[in-house]
Amino acid sequence: MKDDRVALITGARRGIGRAIAHRLQVDGWKLSLGLRDGLQDWGLDPAVQTVAYDAAQGGEDKWVATALDRFGRIDAVIANAGIMIPKSVVEIDDEDLEAMWAVNVRAPQRLARAAFPALEKSGKGRVVIIASLSGKRVASVQSSAYAMTKHAAVALAHGLRQAGFDQGIRATAICPGFVSSDMGKSLMPDMDTMTTPAEIADVVAMAIDLPNRASVAEIAVNCRAEQSY
Repeated sequence: MKDDRVALITGARRGIGRAIAHRLQVDGWKLSLGLRDGLQDWGLDPAVQTVAYDAAQGGEDKWVATALDRFGRIDAVIANAGIMIPKSVVEIDDEDLEAMWAVNVRAPQRLARAAFPALEKSGKGRVVIIASLSGKRVASVQSSAYAMTKHAAVALAHGLRQAGFDQGIRATAICPGFVSSDMGKSLMPDMDTMTTPAEIADVVAMAIDLPNRASVAEIAVNCRAEQSY
């Protein structure tokens, strides 16, 4: 039953991640939320678990075990946590590039790996990687290092889709352009023209509700009329 399904969501403290959590909560999902700044107040809803989790530090195996202890199953992993350091591929140093690789690529790979047995058991396991349109093209010099990591995040979604397809796991890379989140505001001040976090949450809800026979590998979402996206 839909009301029994359990989703793990990273970066659920604010922005897109929080919007996704609220949307799935309304839809009847049970939630295990990885929150970097500790246990945020989500009320007393027994269907919501909050876990201290920092994508840069690891701990995915422990989180998955904690969620399974609480709910007994995992049906979806939504990797939303991400960081952007606006530097070119020429100027970025090893420390800054490693920081983006750690959060944007390595953490979601580890989380999906840890949850894979439970997703297989579900028979309708879902993985959503919140990537970026920067994972599909390089729009500027200053976004080029970030784009490297987001291209890898898109490839991660494709790899997970291939690895779990015969076991009923479906993976989707959702690639937004400018979104009216804290990150988006720092890049494009005109918030009124941006896609909202709630609209991205709607796309996530659609992707994870599709049946196994309607797999969608990528969804690009844009608030601007670009040539290809």
